Amino acid sequence: MIKIDGNHLTIEEVISVSLHYEEVELTREARKQIITSHEHVAEIVNAGKPVYGINTGFGIFSNKNISIEDIAKLNRNLILSHAVATGPDLPKEVVRAAMLIRANTLASGYSGIQIDLVENLIEMLNKDLIPCVPSQGSMGSSGDLAPLSHLALVLTTDDRDKDSDSGLAVYQGKKMTGKAAMKAAGIDRLILGPKESLAITNGATFSAALAALSIHHSRNLLEAAELALAMSLEALLGVSTAFDERIHQVRKQSGQIEVAKRVRNLTKGSTLLNAGGRVQDAYSLRCAPQVQGPARDTLNFVENIISNEINAVTDNPLIFGPDEALSGGNFHGEPVGMVMDFLKIAISEVAAISERRIFQLTDSNMNAGLPPMLVHNEDAAGLNSGLMMPQYTAASLVLENQHLAGPDSVNSLPTSGGKEDHNANSMTAARNAYQVVKNATHVIGVELYSASRALDIRKNQISDAKIGDGVYLAFKQIREQIPYQAGDAWWAPEIEEVKNMIWDGKFKL
Repeated sequence: MIKIDGNHLTIEEVISVSLHYEEVELTREARKQIITSHEHVAEIVNAGKPVYGINTGFGIFSNKNISIEDIAKLNRNLILSHAVATGPDLPKEVVRAAMLIRANTLASGYSGIQIDLVENLIEMLNKDLIPCVPSQGSMGSSGDLAPLSHLALVLTTDDRDKDSDSGLAVYQGKKMTGKAAMKAAGIDRLILGPKESLAITNGATFSAALAALSIHHSRNLLEAAELALAMSLEALLGVSTAFDERIHQVRKQSGQIEVAKRVRNLTKGSTLLNAGGRVQDAYSLRCAPQVQGPARDTLNFVENIISNEINAVTDNPLIFGPDEALSGGNFHGEPVGMVMDFLKIAISEVAAISERRIFQLTDSNMNAGLPPMLVHNEDAAGLNSGLMMPQYTAASLVLENQHLAGPDSVNSLPTSGGKEDHNANSMTAARNAYQVVKNATHVIGVELYSASRALDIRKNQISDAKIGDGVYLAFKQIREQIPYQAGDAWWAPEIEEVKNMIWDGKFKL
C-alpha cells in the first residue's frame, strides 16, 4: 500500500502504482490538511471578498465576479469547456501515474477542496477505473489543462448529470461513458465547489507522469546500453585500453567513470578483448563511456527535478489560511519541459552511438572477420540477408530521435487573450521524451540481438574463446528465450522480445 501525504511520493512508488497496480491511500495527516484547507476556502467565500478562481472567472476573465449561487456552475463550465484535447489516448500507465500525482498534489492541503474529491480519485485508481485522456492539446501552462479536464469529466458532474457530458473511461476492460463506469464501480461523481475545478486541472501533472515513466525506463535502458556496449566490444575483439580506470579518473566525470567501470566488470575474464590486434577502436567503442556517461549524469539531474515535481503543489490560487489565498504560477510546466528536453538529447545520443556499433557488427569491413551482415558464414551471403534490415530500423529510429530531440520548451505561443503570454510546452516535451526512450530501447534491443549473434559466430570461429563473466550471463539470458538460428528468419518478433526485456528491466547484472 502506497501512502500519500503530498510530500514523500517517489518515482519508484509512481511506477509501483502505474505499472504494478499497487493500491493507494491518504495518510491521516493528509486528511487533516485537506479538511483544514477546505474550511479556509469556505471562510473566504463567506467573507465575500473577490479571490481569483474561488469567486471570479478564470484566465482572461479573472476580473469577472461570480455569485455564490453560480459557483458550482462556474466550476463545471470550466471542466466542460476545457476538455478539448485531441489525438490518440494516452497509455493507461501514463493516466494512472497522473492520477496518483494529482492526488498527491491535492493531499498537500493547499488546494481548498473537499476531501471526497481526493478519496474518489484514489478509489478510481484502486479499482482501475481509468479515464480516456487524449494525448495532444496541452501547453503545459496553466498546467495540463485539457488532459486534466478529460480526467475531471469522469470524476465530477453537475445537477443535470448528463451521460453525454461525462467523458469516457475504461473499467474492467470495457470502454464506456464516465458516468456508466463510475456507477459500475460504485464511486460517486461529485458536484464541484469553490476553486475545485482549478485544483483538479491546474498543474503540469500529465507532463510529470510522462517524465516519471521516462526516467524509470531510461534507467533500464542505460543499464542495457552498457551491457550492449560490453557485448559488442567483445564480439568485435575490441581494445580494452580505452576502459582503463586511469583514463576516466583524470576526466573527473562521474557518469563516464561509472560506465567504464561497469564495462570492465562485465567483460572480466574475456579472452576476446584485444584479440583483434588493433591499437584503438572506432569512437563508438572507444568513446562510449564519454557519451553514455553524460547520459547517466543527465538522468540523475532530471530525476531530482521530477522527484520534486511529483510532490509539488501546482494549482492556483494556493490556500495558506482563512484570509490567505495567494495567486501565483506554480502551474507553469517549465521545470518539466526543460529537463525532458535534456533527457531527450541524452537518450538520443545513447541510441545514436549504439546504432554505430550495430553498423560495425554488420559491416564486414569493420567487424574483425565476422561475415557480412552477420549471416551464418561467408557461403550464406547473398542467399541470406542476415541482419541487414534490423540495422536499417535502428538507423531510422535514430533519425527520428534526432528530430524529436529538438527542444520543445523554448517554443511558446501566447494564449487566453495574452494573459498567458509565455507557455512551457512541457507536455509536448514529455511526450517526445517518452517516445525517444521507446525508440532508443528498440535500438539497444537490436544491438543486444546483433551482438549476441556475433558472439555465437565468434565462438564458432574461435573454439576456445571465453566470453566475459557478466556478458555471458546476459548472453545466456537472451539465448534461453531466443535460440540461435543459422539462416534467415523473421527477426522482428525476436528483437521485440529483447526490447521488452529491456523495457521491463530484465537486464539487471
